[in-house]
Amino acid sequence: MTSSKPGFLQRLQSKWHLKSLTQVLLVLLVFACTGTTILLIKNPILAFFGIERGGGQGLMNTIAYLLLVLPLYQIMLLVYGFIFGQFRFFWEKEKQLVQRIGKLFTRKKS
Repeated sequence: MTSSKPGFLQRLQSKWHLKSLTQVLLVLLVFACTGTTILLIKNPILAFFGIERGGGQGLMNTIAYLLLVLPLYQIMLLVYGFIFGQFRFFWEKEKQLVQRIGKLFTRKKS
C-alpha cells in the first residue's frame, strides 16, 4: 500500500519552490554546515568580546549573540550557499529577511 501524501523532502521542495530534490538536499546541507560552523565559532567570538558563557550575564549574552553571531550566521549562509551552488536561493531569503526587519521599524501612515 503506497501513500499519495508527499514526503518531507517533497514538501520542502514545494514550499521553497526548488526544481529538484537534489537542490533541497543541497539547501539542507548549507543549513547544516552553517549551523555547525556557528556552533564552533560562537563561544570564541563571545569570549573575544569578554562575554563568558554561563557568567550570570544572560541578558548581555543574548544581546551580544543577536548583534554579533546572528549577522555572522546570515553571512555564513551566503558563503556556504555560494560554495554549494545555492547562492541565489539564500540571497532571496536574505532579502526577504531584511524586508521583514525593515517593516518592524517603519510606521504605517494612516
